[in-house]
Amino acid sequence: MRVGIPRALGYYNYYPFWFGFFEALGIETVLSDPTTKQMISAGSALVVSETCLPVKVFVGHILNLLDKGVTTVYVPSIQSIDHKIYNCSKIRGLPDLIRNVIKKDFLLIEPTLDKSQKDQGFYEYLKESVEPLGITDIEKIKDASKKGWEYQNNFNLMMRAGVEFSQAIKIAVQGQVKIPTEQKTAPLKVAIVAHGYNLYDHQVSMRAIQKLKKMDIDAFTANMLTKEQMDEGFKTLETQVYWANELEMTGAAGYYMNDDSIDGVITITAFGCGPDSIMVERISRFSKKLQKPILNLTVDEHTGEAGFITRLEAFCDMLTRKKRTEAAKKAKEAKENPVKEKRSFKIKVEI
Repeated sequence: MRVGIPRALGYYNYYPFWFGFFEALGIETVLSDPTTKQMISAGSALVVSETCLPVKVFVGHILNLLDKGVTTVYVPSIQSIDHKIYNCSKIRGLPDLIRNVIKKDFLLIEPTLDKSQKDQGFYEYLKESVEPLGITDIEKIKDASKKGWEYQNNFNLMMRAGVEFSQAIKIAVQGQVKIPTEQKTAPLKVAIVAHGYNLYDHQVSMRAIQKLKKMDIDAFTANMLTKEQMDEGFKTLETQVYWANELEMTGAAGYYMNDDSIDGVITITAFGCGPDSIMVERISRFSKKLQKPILNLTVDEHTGEAGFITRLEAFCDMLTRKKRTEAAKKAKEAKENPVKEKRSFKIKVEI
């Protein structure tokens, strides 16, 4: 049996789990190809123009899987990850969207995960994921989930250690963990705050992380933080979790903006995303309060790489000049106000 998984949206967060889970049940996972402009155009042609870029990309990946001869496609509906913490409407209704815009003959596996409902637990979600394939043994499903979590935890561990995304996901699905023992540090450190599908998709993000590395700048992401650290970020921004994927945006931004070693913050969001626009507005407001430079980048299917990279480079040049100015100011202050050497005296008293 084969199940197609689009290389979009949830893939960037959950693929190691899905791979390990399906593999343990003897099901082969087939990935769509990396995103191209043609995929985006094909997906955009089937949905209304107001649809956000990530969903247009997702539709393009479904078409790619069908073109590759895949007849079973996995499109879960992640409604809620905790009590009253929901996804946006487009992600919640993703299976309905796909069923209505793609008029081809294929099996759509559409399990629902909704932790705000008592009867929609995690194992119910997994059971719905494989029932259409004839697998109903709940004990086998639970055992397979353990394999999935093993792969997912390996992936999370490597991402937290700063391993590049494509390498981490490749090594994780091999059941391994490889963490570099030594890592060079760059003079400038920047946090990139974005959802995985906007950041790690090279076509969408214009390879932003790789371009920063070429400029000798260290990039820090939400995947490098623990949940506890991102919870600290919410306290910094004086807010709470409203959206299912808000930890990697608001939580990460709050944490990095409170970190003195981070020189600046870059946000990458998709044009027309309602939840992201609310998150970025709060992040921007607190960046002024915390005096942390910020660059907000918005992408859609028409975004040109030249303008995108120009803004990225200009922001990093500004951070470099700011850091040099601050270093020169400190050196001048140290020269004008030298620390006087303290001398100690010993007095000998004879009785």
